Amino acid sequence: MKPIYMIVCALFLSPLALADGLPELGDSSATVLSPLQEQKIADQIMRQVMASDDVVSDAEVNDYVQNLGYRLASHGPDPHQQFNFFVVKDNTINAFAMPGGVVGVHTGLIIAADTESEVAGVLGHEIGHVVQHHLARMLAQQKIDSVVSMATMALALLAAVGNPQLGGGAMMTASANAIQKQLDYTRDHEREADRVGLQIMTDSGFDPHGMPAFFEVLQKGTRFVQGTAPSFLRTHPLTTERITDVRGRVEQMSSFKLVEDSQEFYYVRAKLLADLGTPTQAVDSFRNNLQEKKYTNEAGQHYGLAIALMRKRDFTGAAKELDWLKMNAPVHAMIANLAANIAVAQNKPEQAEKAFITGLAIFPNHRALIYGYAEHLLALNQVDNALKLISDKQSSFPDDPYFYELISKAYTMQGKVLLRHQAQGEAYVRRYHIPKAIEQMDLAAKATDGDFYQHSIVEARLSQLRQLVDDPKKPK
Repeated sequence: MKPIYMIVCALFLSPLALADGLPELGDSSATVLSPLQEQKIADQIMRQVMASDDVVSDAEVNDYVQNLGYRLASHGPDPHQQFNFFVVKDNTINAFAMPGGVVGVHTGLIIAADTESEVAGVLGHEIGHVVQHHLARMLAQQKIDSVVSMATMALALLAAVGNPQLGGGAMMTASANAIQKQLDYTRDHEREADRVGLQIMTDSGFDPHGMPAFFEVLQKGTRFVQGTAPSFLRTHPLTTERITDVRGRVEQMSSFKLVEDSQEFYYVRAKLLADLGTPTQAVDSFRNNLQEKKYTNEAGQHYGLAIALMRKRDFTGAAKELDWLKMNAPVHAMIANLAANIAVAQNKPEQAEKAFITGLAIFPNHRALIYGYAEHLLALNQVDNALKLISDKQSSFPDDPYFYELISKAYTMQGKVLLRHQAQGEAYVRRYHIPKAIEQMDLAAKATDGDFYQHSIVEARLSQLRQLVDDPKKPK
């Protein structure tokens, strides 16, 4: 991920920083930041997130976390609150919430969780921080009254609440450090987020015991040694009293409907574990777990071993694990995608084609299968078939930038300049990068190919995007 200070610089050198109507942060009202201001901040953060190499791009991991987050948020107290969930490639145990409903989850947190309810408990907690506007309350208490000091506050806020290791470097001044110490969530904030999160996860069908169970794991792992605590605990103070309070709330619940951990949880967790260490170390770890029966979910271990063997380029071994999964595990989209990827890796295009078609027939909206099949078709120079596939599926994912990037690649292969730049421009819109979108649309407008109708569409979109820069309140 890009350093946090770059996020802040982008934020406060943008039109947002110069906008009228900045909140009077000395006012202790509950809504210090207006919804529009929060959304502006969220858009700037997401622009950095989408451009970062340290954010997980794997469609299956992202879809799992996003679907889990949206499921929880749908049972929250504010149905109008928008959320963006993403996963950070970081083995530390952490999750964090930002203004505008931006919620990040470290891969280390998913790996450390034994059950899906433990992950749901942390996500529910972060959603609780968002819907209770805790960051806005902290900003109010600082009584910031200038753009410069507000920028310093945001630097400290993002460094403290986001990823401490990515914080401001040389730009993290003594003033920012002093403010950062005041930005950690208070015990009252934590209790409130626990209460809201507990209700959210219970209403969503998860085991509420997962929240205190994971907190206990975190507490036991810290040993209270300075500098060794999980990142989550540096901004989320955890005490024995707090864990006891959460356990007490759980015990007072008269009844709750529980849903078993999804198989997807075990596959995603195994997929992340398979990416740790060297390929040989990952393979040995899964084989050892299977041999000694050190697992909660056997299918998850075989799936992880297959992914690790793919990393090791042992495609024959991966195919053997796939055979076990087909014989012993329920039909699942991630297994279907694994089958297609193994066939592609083995350079068996006909087998891969069959695997993609079979998988999409059962799981028509599995994003990884759609991506993979489109890439496979483009690799075979079947450009028209790739474009038809994307056209058929795109309506289900209107905000997905990668669909537009695939379209742009296809039109590049066909030598269609206007359509290539138009598609790339739409991709940048969905990556929250309006200036680059305008640049691409301008190139499309200047293209010498394309008919009158296509040029009219591009000109209209270009005008709309330029107005968006002038008036960010306009819809994208």
